[in-house]
Amino acid sequence: MPVKGIERVRRNYQNKVKEIAAKRTHSAIYEILRQGGARAATMTPVDTSTLLNSQYAPQITVSARRVSGHIGYTAAYALAVHQASGTLSGQPRANGNGNYWDPNAEPGFLVKGFEELKPSIPDLLEKIYRV
Repeated sequence: MPVKGIERVRRNYQNKVKEIAAKRTHSAIYEILRQGGARAATMTPVDTSTLLNSQYAPQITVSARRVSGHIGYTAAYALAVHQASGTLSGQPRANGNGNYWDPNAEPGFLVKGFEELKPSIPDLLEKIYRV
């Protein structure tokens, strides 16, 4: 006896795979980048807010075989501040705008924001990919 509806099942399966590959993966990467960037923002040093305000929204790249993304800062000095040692932490700034690395700022703030997020990623992915 032939099985009825097998073509419908195949089509539905293929459609579900395409949905997961396209929309849900895009959403998952965007959400991870968004949350990691938000955590990094809490650790970004603030003097004039130029660095903090230069953080750009998550950028997603979709190719035939993968979906990837990135987030960062556009301020010219962002890399130098990110890689700074933080040895001036707590010392007053020469311009009078508070202290260096205050109040919650940390060297390596962008990396640390994502390291802080890392334990939450499996739960985040489960929520997004839940059928």
